[in-house]
Amino acid sequence: MAPSASPIRGSSNIQGRPISRRSAARTAEQTERAATRTVTASGRAVKTKTERYAVKTADRSVKAGIKTAEQTAKITQRSAQAAARTAQVTAHAARVAAQKAAVTAKAAVKAVISSVRAIIAATKALITTLAAGGSVAFLIVVVICLIGLLVGSVFGIFFSGEDTGSGLTMRSAIREINQDYQDKIDGIQNTVAHDELEMSGSRATWRSVLAVYAVKTNTDPTDGQEVASMTERKRDILEDIFWEMNTISYSTATDSHVETTTGTDEEGNPVEIQTTVETVTLYITVTHKTPEEMADQFHFDADQREKMEELLSDEYRTLWNTVLFGIGIGDDDIVAVALSQVGNVGGQPYWSWYGFPSRVEWCACFVSWCAEQCGYIEAGIIPKFAGCPTGEQWFKDRGQWADRNYLPNPGDIIFLDWASDGIDGLADHVGIVERCEGGVVYTVEGNMTNSCKQRQYTVGYYEICGYGVPAY
Repeated sequence: MAPSASPIRGSSNIQGRPISRRSAARTAEQTERAATRTVTASGRAVKTKTERYAVKTADRSVKAGIKTAEQTAKITQRSAQAAARTAQVTAHAARVAAQKAAVTAKAAVKAVISSVRAIIAATKALITTLAAGGSVAFLIVVVICLIGLLVGSVFGIFFSGEDTGSGLTMRSAIREINQDYQDKIDGIQNTVAHDELEMSGSRATWRSVLAVYAVKTNTDPTDGQEVASMTERKRDILEDIFWEMNTISYSTATDSHVETTTGTDEEGNPVEIQTTVETVTLYITVTHKTPEEMADQFHFDADQREKMEELLSDEYRTLWNTVLFGIGIGDDDIVAVALSQVGNVGGQPYWSWYGFPSRVEWCACFVSWCAEQCGYIEAGIIPKFAGCPTGEQWFKDRGQWADRNYLPNPGDIIFLDWASDGIDGLADHVGIVERCEGGVVYTVEGNMTNSCKQRQYTVGYYEICGYGVPAY
């Protein structure tokens, strides 16, 4: 019987059976490998957790940095975009105004107000952009372009009240033409023998003349010029248009009638003497063409007609007053208007404006005309009156009356009672107070020896009835 294998001490299988050396070696190897795998896995687990934490920490740091950078970029971008939007809005307003001006005059004329608003908006945007560090230069250019847009259009006429270096302004040109007009009328009166004079008709208003002039001059397809400045050449164009619109004609008529007077015969007895008397009446008539008739004469197209129509809108009364009289909105605007008329003779612009077909005593018409130019009649500040007592009563009825000892302000209305026909307490004459200084009242009056003149009186002068004090 073969000898039995001796068991390895300390070793046995699960069932208690003996284990061979090979098996034991294999088991040991497997155990070592398992231990190795366990250690490796454990190491890997530890390593992965640490790395992940480190990665997460780094990732958060990077993300935080990116977010901060993005926020900074967004803030910067928003500031830049806000500045850009402001500039774009302002530039867009200018472009829209220009486009509208090119399409229709009705849209173009709104650019007068729209562009002014745009200029104000651009100024505000400029301040905002300055604070935000935006482009100042761009906004300044936009504002300049807006002003240039107006000056270069027919609405440049509203800028023509200032001297741009030629020594001429619109007002000085108007004064010269007014004087030429009056000289022609005076020349007729001085050269045509007559006993009586009757004047009728009316001339075109300067607003109408300038509207035609602005459109004709600015939109001329062969020789268009800006109308914001005045030169000798433009003055000649304006004068030509004035005389195209206004015509002075005259005629005379002789009327024969018999006058009976009382005389004495050779014996000294009273007798009636009949004499045929001839009276020569000089008729001077002023006629004018309307802006619409001038548009026909100059063959204005639809665009030009709309521009002219809008220029004549009452919406621009204040702008026209600035051009014609150098006034804006203030208590003494009527003084500026009155002073601009000093030297005018005959009163035709005033009594014909009021509605009289021929000459009347026109001092009250003059005051009313000046008030109308400022919008005071429409506003109910000064009445439209042709008779001095009517105007006096209007102020008294409203508690706006002051006696002769009052120290008047510029724009107050002075009423006078001439001693030549007896002081009766009723006004015979009316004018406009220019100022009151050193106890002297300075005035501008119409129909003083048939002219517009400056006068002066001491405070409390006995011919002063009192003053109408408008509620400006």
